[in-house]
Amino acid sequence: MNTSTAPVKPAADTASRARTSRVRRLAETPEVGVVTACVVVFAALAIDKSAFAGAVNLQGMGFDLAQYGLIAIGESLVILTGGIDLSVGALLGTSVILMSWFNVRAGMPPVVAILVTLAIAGGVGLLHGLAVTRLRMAPFVVTLVTYTVAQGVTLAITSGTSITGIGGLFGDIGQTYVAQIPLPLLLFVVVAAVAWFFLERTYAGRQVYAVGGNPEAARLAGIRGSRRIVSMYVTSSLLSAFAGIMVLGRMSVGSASGVGVGWELSAIAAAVIGGVSLVGGQGRIIGIVAGTVLLELINNGLTTLRVNTNYTNIVLGCVLGLAITADRLRARSIAKRG
Repeated sequence: MNTSTAPVKPAADTASRARTSRVRRLAETPEVGVVTACVVVFAALAIDKSAFAGAVNLQGMGFDLAQYGLIAIGESLVILTGGIDLSVGALLGTSVILMSWFNVRAGMPPVVAILVTLAIAGGVGLLHGLAVTRLRMAPFVVTLVTYTVAQGVTLAITSGTSITGIGGLFGDIGQTYVAQIPLPLLLFVVVAAVAWFFLERTYAGRQVYAVGGNPEAARLAGIRGSRRIVSMYVTSSLLSAFAGIMVLGRMSVGSASGVGVGWELSAIAAAVIGGVSLVGGQGRIIGIVAGTVLLELINNGLTTLRVNTNYTNIVLGCVLGLAITADRLRARSIAKRG
């Protein structure tokens, strides 16, 4: 009687396939591509223009990165729940004016002016969340209303003029260096770390992903989605006001001209470039930070190369379009595999 045994695949082949699978999954991770792009863009600009990698320029980029990064994180938290916040830029600009007015015109100490403005911003975020969850209003419409109202409030308070004589605390926050590193950049890193811990290591953070990824499944699992959605809108508005503190400290004047205008597009672009899905439920803080860094490298690089500033929005729009296309293709690929 003859017996035969099936050939045993060598363990080396199995290990090789496992390594290939891990490499493939890593390559498909959006954060890896963004980080790689950051390295390539930085290296190319540093080689072409030595001043780009100079300490002065890097410090300036640090200030910019903190401002844009804070609203990008806030925007991303809202997008993760399946919503969107178009008011982050306008609310930042209004926060700058409110803090200036409270400090200079109303005579409030800087700390009080900051706290009152944060309270107002938090209230705006609360209204956003309640309108979306209780009144079932579309996030796009709700935040677009705030975008319009905030710009109107800014002009009504200032009549188009700047507010000068800002208290010294704002400058201490917005212009201080710690070991040659801008303080706003360090504060941004702290906020990013807290956001990462919240999303990756807490039950509430996992609920945010669940609510954005599959609201019905989250409801059946007993997750109070409304609470998570409201809290993310509040956080987004608070981060916009917090970024406003840094902007005001850096400028030392409450200006109504152009502050925060269009920044919501940069925030959305940073989120999508970093791998945040516009339909919610997918995205990581490391990708959001990397997306913000990439946008800052592009913006600063265009300035360093003396490209006409009128082309900046064209480039931003193209990058955003490519990022959204990549997001849709990635979602389609995941759906096919699933």
